[in-house]
Amino acid sequence: MFPSFDGVELAIHRKGRGRPVLLLHGLFSSAEMNWIRFGHAQKLVDAGFEAIMPDLRAHGQSAKPHDSAAYPPDVLARDVAAIVEGLGLTDFDLVGFSLGSRTAARAVIYGTMPRRLVLSGMGLEGLAGWNRRASFFIDAIDRFDEVKRGDPAFMAVSFMKTMQVDRDAARLLLQSVADTAPEELSALVMPTMVLCGDKDDDNGSATRLAEILPDARYVEIPGTHMSSVTEGALGDALVQFLTE
Repeated sequence: MFPSFDGVELAIHRKGRGRPVLLLHGLFSSAEMNWIRFGHAQKLVDAGFEAIMPDLRAHGQSAKPHDSAAYPPDVLARDVAAIVEGLGLTDFDLVGFSLGSRTAARAVIYGTMPRRLVLSGMGLEGLAGWNRRASFFIDAIDRFDEVKRGDPAFMAVSFMKTMQVDRDAARLLLQSVADTAPEELSALVMPTMVLCGDKDDDNGSATRLAEILPDARYVEIPGTHMSSVTEGALGDALVQFLTE
């Protein structure tokens, strides 16, 4: 376990040896679910990287405090900065999926400087309109026992059940996440890949996000927001971009 800036303990999974790649998973998920289970981390290891995969605060094997003081604004970006400093990462790449992408972008805005950046499962509106997105998930948490098939929140609730999410901790975490103004994205000056499923518009337009960033390309893989992380194409795209 790794003590973050405020002492909250974060689980960090490491695999392989070589150039470090810090991989940040999505909301209600975990390092195991996003990066290990479907082989993406192993593909990076086989390409000569070290995959460093934290379970985000309130997720996976990391601590899930129920005290609102443990969730100050931008707490996840602050956790990333603490991990980078604590592990002595000076020459590394940063990859996020969904909430992990939002966290990666916020971390860079606050001064974390990876060599290359990957924002997957993310569009412009998912950054600039995050408050609306967070409200959707908070509503799903609040109506957890009432949501039935056909409800817009059904998939989110089903995934929370699968992942045995601590809903109290997740609700507090969601309240700590704020919007990212489009002008703030000018800080993302490193080469960036915006990677998204061809049927994934959960977080808005990935092509518009790539267009607004200083040095970005859009890469499309098969899948929806939920299924794209199961596609081998995701790991292949990460390897191709990070080995250039």
